[in-house]
Amino acid sequence: MAIRSEKFTFPGEGGLELAARLDLPEGAPRATALFAHCFTCTKDIFAAARIAERLAERGIAVLRFDFTGLGHSQGEFANSSFSSNVADLLHAADHLKRRGLAPDLLVGHSLGGAAVLAAAGDIPEVKAVATIAAPAEPSHVEHHFTGSRAAIERDGEAEVLLAGRPFRIKKQFLDDIAEHRLAERIAGLKRPLLIFHAPRDETVGIDNATRIFLAAKHPKSFVSLDDADHLLTRRRDAEFVAEVLAAWAGRYLPATIRQPEPVDSVAGQPVGEPAGAVTAGGETPAEGTVVVTESGSGRLGQTIRAGRHRLAADEPVAVGGEDGGPSPYDLLLAALGACTSMTLRLYAERKGWPLERTSVTLTHDKIHAEDCADCETRSGLLDRIGRRLELTGELDEAQRAKLLEIADKCPVHRTLTSEIRIETELT
Repeated sequence: MAIRSEKFTFPGEGGLELAARLDLPEGAPRATALFAHCFTCTKDIFAAARIAERLAERGIAVLRFDFTGLGHSQGEFANSSFSSNVADLLHAADHLKRRGLAPDLLVGHSLGGAAVLAAAGDIPEVKAVATIAAPAEPSHVEHHFTGSRAAIERDGEAEVLLAGRPFRIKKQFLDDIAEHRLAERIAGLKRPLLIFHAPRDETVGIDNATRIFLAAKHPKSFVSLDDADHLLTRRRDAEFVAEVLAAWAGRYLPATIRQPEPVDSVAGQPVGEPAGAVTAGGETPAEGTVVVTESGSGRLGQTIRAGRHRLAADEPVAVGGEDGGPSPYDLLLAALGACTSMTLRLYAERKGWPLERTSVTLTHDKIHAEDCADCETRSGLLDRIGRRLELTGELDEAQRAKLLEIADKCPVHRTLTSEIRIETELT
């Protein structure tokens, strides 16, 4: 099923504009999910994007947004707190309700999981709740600040490194997470609860899932994520969560189809087209066929269907797009880079060479024909693609030289450098 997306903002806590993305199924959605991302993450983290895409393909609209001070939302992260995150969730639920898409399902990842547990009781339309790698208490995140705790207590705030990025943490944040006790909220949830957690999660230990499960009343379920990491960076882990979540939630979600209100009829600022816009065509293309359709997201947004795969394409804001996906030239470079890497992998395996990893960096620009000594065209501008290979492994110089030569033999390279006929017809 093809999906489409809208980007817009809505007012969060304190009136700050929060950046949001609503992923919608091809037709009218049968239910709505509200997704809360992990601590210091954004709505566009891989796990959130993959789960939202899979749920939308199954007829469930998904709203994900950046909490105050993160991603493209307004405000300062230093002035946010767990309480403000919960308030932002309530504002997001209110926005959906005014659009006729009141959330049926709450999904929270990591600290976002704790936030949905805290917020669920204040959103009467919610019919089910799911957490992914969630802490049993928001105070769990305090271990990230252990080395800076004294400075925060002494100076009222300090800069800490979280996931390799600097964030300013104030004492009010620590005081706020210390005040929250989720056990009572979980016990009084009165909604079906699904808990995802990996036994070997090194960021939020499995004991947190145990505490949540014991505090909750039935119906409650636990799904082990085996060897998944905390952020679900592997595609198959994120897709597994989405598949199980969609199947489980289907038991509790409404069967009727909704007709959402256009985003510009409520207090949101649209960045795309109204929710009523429908992407044409949803069938799976035959092997070897790619179908590109306007997505309805902005002026230039496109949905690309290749077999069962879905991609997005757009142009940067500077040239009239919404930057909702790679540009056509980005996709062209990606095709060449992927083909190059695959070709080198297959060749090295056939030769039994110790190639551990290949990375291909590509650029595209225009050059004057007279600056190219070995080009047949002698005037005007020419397209130039730069390709840099990084080969990791115990390869000798002869092997590296041969792989450099093989790079030029990848099928996409040959297509781009040979005569091409493109035949266009109307259907």
